[in-house]
Amino acid sequence: MTLLEQLAHTGRLWRWTGGSGNGTWHFVTIDGEAGEALSGTAVMRKLEGTARGFGSLKVQARIGGTRFATSVFPNKSDGGWLLPVKASVRRAEGLAEGDEVGVSLEY
Repeated sequence: MTLLEQLAHTGRLWRWTGGSGNGTWHFVTIDGEAGEALSGTAVMRKLEGTARGFGSLKVQARIGGTRFATSVFPNKSDGGWLLPVKASVRRAEGLAEGDEVGVSLEY
C-alpha cells in the first residue's frame, strides 16, 4: 500500500489566455513550502523512474467541498507548481479570477 502525501495551500486564482486568444485556463500557483514539497516528490519519482510527462504529478485536489482528480505542473518561470481549476469546480465553489483559494492536495 502506497502512503499518500498531503499538503494544504492558499493562493490566488488567475487566468491564462492562450497565444491565439481563444483558450483560457484558470490556475492556482502552488509555491513556498507546499511547492518545495511537490518538487521534492517530483525529484524522488524521477530517481525511481516513475516520473510523468512534463514533470507533472497526479493529484487528488479539494477546494471547499469539491474533490477532483488532476495533475499539477512545474512552473519553469518561478519554480512553483500550477494547479488547473476546471470551470465545473469554479462554478460549484463560486470562484472568480482573483479570489484567494484554499487547496488541499493528496499525491
